[in-house]
Amino acid sequence: MNFEYIEIEKELIPYRFEIELGVELFEMEINYNLGHDFFTIDLYKDEEVLVLGEKITYGVHLFEEVFDSRFPGPTIIPIDESGIEQRVTYENLNETVFLKLVNDL
Repeated sequence: MNFEYIEIEKELIPYRFEIELGVELFEMEINYNLGHDFFTIDLYKDEEVLVLGEKITYGVHLFEEVFDSRFPGPTIIPIDESGIEQRVTYENLNETVFLKLVNDL
């Protein structure tokens, strides 16, 4: 793997962590919906809620529908570099599908 990504520690879910994106510090909370096999992310900056319950959808940039100047500089996109996967699941997140950080979109 030759790209930068956000590592998700599935065994800790639900959990919250700080992360530096671009030059700014954010907090993310990761949740998992067992019944429907999907993940969501809550995003905070300076203790302000920016997004609650953003579903992690394969190939769709996170926060793209609500993006404004408060959001991280890098784009975050759930992707499988091999092109095999078509959705994000508990089994493939951080195995073949990664939350890739892209600085030049």
